[in-house]
Amino acid sequence: MNPPPLPVTRPKITRAKARNAALINQLATPGLGSLLAGRWISGTGQLLLAVIGVGLVFAWFVLLMAQVYQAAVSDVPPRSIGLLGAAGALVFVAGWIWSLFTSLSLLREARESDNGIDGLRGP
Repeated sequence: MNPPPLPVTRPKITRAKARNAALINQLATPGLGSLLAGRWISGTGQLLLAVIGVGLVFAWFVLLMAQVYQAAVSDVPPRSIGLLGAAGALVFVAGWIWSLFTSLSLLREARESDNGIDGLRGP
């Protein structure tokens, strides 16, 4: 017979670590703070959404500048590429909002851990 699997436990997160992760998530790079706090799956997803979103916005900007150049040197009519930039912005915002929820979860978890709600400390 196999022994029952051990429950998966996350290391405790301090208030300072949770605060720093939230600040990095919201003000620097969505997902990076989650990764630093040990939330590997959500952090990776948030970071991928942020990178893909920025990549799409960058591609939109490059195409826009190419159209501006072509309009200056020839009579090529411009194509509509605004959807690419809007899609990139939406993908980035989705990653940022996801990181906001993760940041709030980290802060709540740290507060509950400090208050002894996790059941390991006395009343």
